[in-house]
Amino acid sequence: MIAWIYVTMYTIMTHEHSVIAFSNVEKYFFLQHQKTLKELVQALFIKQKTLERIHALKDLSFTVEKGECVGIIGKNGAGKSTLLKLIAQVSSPTSGTATINGKVAPLIELGAGFHPELTGRENVFLNGVILGMKESFIKKKFADIVQFAELNEFIDMPVKYYSSGMYMRLAFSVAIFIEPEILLIDEILAVGDTAFQEKCLQKMNEFKKNGTTIIFVSHSMDTVKNFCDRVIYLQEGKILYDGETKKGLELYHQK
Repeated sequence: MIAWIYVTMYTIMTHEHSVIAFSNVEKYFFLQHQKTLKELVQALFIKQKTLERIHALKDLSFTVEKGECVGIIGKNGAGKSTLLKLIAQVSSPTSGTATINGKVAPLIELGAGFHPELTGRENVFLNGVILGMKESFIKKKFADIVQFAELNEFIDMPVKYYSSGMYMRLAFSVAIFIEPEILLIDEILAVGDTAFQEKCLQKMNEFKKNGTTIIFVSHSMDTVKNFCDRVIYLQEGKILYDGETKKGLELYHQK
């Protein structure tokens, strides 16, 4: 009994000092097979299966301390993006607890809030507000955002005329000026050309040096090796390994 109380108190204290704390987190999704109402009615009539339960995350428990840079690795379908969405608090666990202490900037699905008919300038303000920035802050940082995106000549053009690279550069530039405590990065450092990618990495290193907690998802193992202090290796929704980066990457390459 005394040992159980000690372990419980230790767990609580650890979670209090962690920026991110997951405890026995499970996440299920339900996949709808029929795409139209007609197909659904037909499936019900012949008693065909209509929903499939997907067990995306299985009993995840881990903590992340302030200032850590953690790489999330795993094959497609391992649960990496689902995990990021729980940390971003755009999704909730089916069971277990996910505690997030700090302001989160999710560099996930960049430009999801952009309106194609609006100009780049208008979308900077729209997306900035969606991401939680105040209008006064956006005005203060506007010139820096545009300069970082390298879109000075095109900022008053509707974004529907932007190339995919221009679109992603502007979205990335808006997102990185949130000044977050926790930064979530999901395969978005491939935006733009090589020079812009290098600039993005330099910005990420600035965040790292300033003590921002970074959760980094990538299939580029070289980038993970050079950028992350630690890796969490997911396989079929479970944590296969959590620890030193070099060993985690060795395990990844062995599978």
